[in-house]
Amino acid sequence: MNDDIKKNEDSDTGLLLKEKPKTKKPSMYRVLLLNDDFTPMDFVVHVLETFFSKNREEAMEIMLQVHKQGVGICGIYTYEIAETKLTQVMALAKQNQHPLQCTMEKE
Repeated sequence: MNDDIKKNEDSDTGLLLKEKPKTKKPSMYRVLLLNDDFTPMDFVVHVLETFFSKNREEAMEIMLQVHKQGVGICGIYTYEIAETKLTQVMALAKQNQHPLQCTMEKE
Protein backbone atom coordinates (compact mmCIF):
# COMPACT_ATOMS: atom_id res chain seq x y z
CA MET A 1 0.00 0.00 0.00
CA ASN A 2 2.85 2.37 0.75
CA ASP A 3 4.27 1.59 -2.70
CA ASP A 4 0.98 2.71 -4.29
CA ILE A 5 1.10 5.98 -2.43
CA LYS A 6 4.70 6.53 -3.38
CA LYS A 7 3.93 5.65 -6.98
CA ASN A 8 1.18 8.29 -7.10
CA GLU A 9 3.46 10.91 -5.58
CA ASP A 10 6.10 10.29 -8.24
CA SER A 11 3.71 10.35 -11.19
CA ASP A 12 2.66 13.48 -13.04
CA THR A 13 -0.89 13.10 -11.88
CA GLY A 14 -1.64 15.07 -8.81
CA LEU A 15 -4.31 17.06 -7.18
CA LEU A 16 -6.26 19.44 -9.33
CA LEU A 17 -5.98 22.78 -7.61
CA LYS A 18 -8.51 25.53 -8.09
CA GLU A 19 -7.02 28.66 -9.56
CA LYS A 20 -7.13 31.53 -7.12
CA PRO A 21 -9.30 34.34 -8.40
CA LYS A 22 -7.18 37.32 -9.26
CA THR A 23 -8.10 40.24 -7.08
CA LYS A 24 -7.71 43.71 -8.42
CA LYS A 25 -6.55 46.62 -6.29
CA PRO A 26 -9.43 49.00 -5.65
CA SER A 27 -9.40 52.34 -7.44
CA MET A 28 -8.16 55.20 -5.31
CA TYR A 29 -9.68 58.66 -5.05
CA ARG A 30 -8.24 62.01 -4.06
CA VAL A 31 -10.34 64.06 -1.65
CA LEU A 32 -9.97 67.75 -2.43
CA LEU A 33 -10.91 70.95 -0.62
CA LEU A 34 -11.79 73.92 -2.80
CA ASN A 35 -11.11 77.54 -1.90
CA ASP A 36 -13.82 80.07 -1.21
CA ASP A 37 -13.63 83.60 0.16
CA PHE A 38 -15.84 83.02 3.20
CA THR A 39 -14.84 79.86 5.10
CA PRO A 40 -12.44 80.78 7.94
CA MET A 41 -8.97 79.30 7.73
CA ASP A 42 -9.32 77.94 11.28
CA PHE A 43 -12.38 75.96 10.21
CA VAL A 44 -10.46 74.41 7.30
CA VAL A 45 -7.64 73.43 9.67
CA HIS A 46 -10.21 71.92 12.06
CA VAL A 47 -11.73 69.87 9.21
CA LEU A 48 -8.31 68.56 8.16
CA GLU A 49 -7.40 67.58 11.72
CA THR A 50 -10.78 66.01 12.48
CA PHE A 51 -11.64 64.07 9.33
CA PHE A 52 -8.24 63.51 7.73
CA SER A 53 -6.10 62.93 10.86
CA LYS A 54 -3.64 65.68 9.94
CA ASN A 55 -1.46 67.19 12.61
CA ARG A 56 -1.50 70.98 13.03
CA GLU A 57 1.49 71.54 10.73
CA GLU A 58 0.11 69.35 7.91
CA ALA A 59 -3.33 70.92 8.25
CA MET A 60 -1.85 74.42 8.03
CA GLU A 61 0.14 73.47 4.90
CA ILE A 62 -2.92 72.07 3.14
CA MET A 63 -5.09 75.00 4.22
CA LEU A 64 -2.54 77.46 2.78
CA GLN A 65 -2.38 75.43 -0.43
CA VAL A 66 -6.19 75.66 -0.70
CA HIS A 67 -6.04 79.40 0.01
CA LYS A 68 -3.24 80.18 -2.45
CA GLN A 69 -3.79 77.65 -5.23
CA GLY A 70 -7.54 77.20 -4.99
CA VAL A 71 -7.44 73.49 -4.19
CA GLY A 72 -5.68 71.15 -1.78
CA ILE A 73 -5.43 67.37 -1.48
CA CYS A 74 -6.66 66.10 1.88
CA GLY A 75 -5.83 62.46 1.25
CA ILE A 76 -6.16 59.47 -1.07
CA TYR A 77 -8.63 56.72 -0.19
CA THR A 78 -10.78 53.95 -1.60
CA TYR A 79 -14.10 55.12 -3.04
CA GLU A 80 -16.20 54.32 0.03
CA ILE A 81 -13.84 56.02 2.47
CA ALA A 82 -13.39 59.07 0.22
CA GLU A 83 -17.15 59.40 -0.16
CA THR A 84 -17.68 59.14 3.61
CA LYS A 85 -15.08 61.80 4.34
CA LEU A 86 -16.55 64.09 1.69
CA THR A 87 -20.02 63.69 3.20
CA GLN A 88 -18.71 64.41 6.72
CA VAL A 89 -16.92 67.57 5.59
CA MET A 90 -19.92 68.88 3.68
CA ALA A 91 -22.28 68.17 6.60
CA LEU A 92 -20.05 70.00 9.09
CA ALA A 93 -19.60 72.95 6.73
CA LYS A 94 -23.35 73.20 6.22
CA GLN A 95 -24.00 72.86 9.98
CA ASN A 96 -21.62 75.78 10.57
CA GLN A 97 -23.01 77.75 7.63
CA HIS A 98 -19.76 77.75 5.67
CA PRO A 99 -19.71 77.40 1.87
CA LEU A 100 -16.66 75.09 1.99
CA GLN A 101 -16.70 72.63 -0.90
CA CYS A 102 -15.14 69.20 -0.90
CA THR A 103 -14.90 66.90 -3.89
CA MET A 104 -13.21 63.71 -4.96
CA GLU A 105 -11.57 62.56 -8.17
CA LYS A 106 -10.22 59.24 -9.35
CA GLU A 107 -6.46 59.00 -9.08
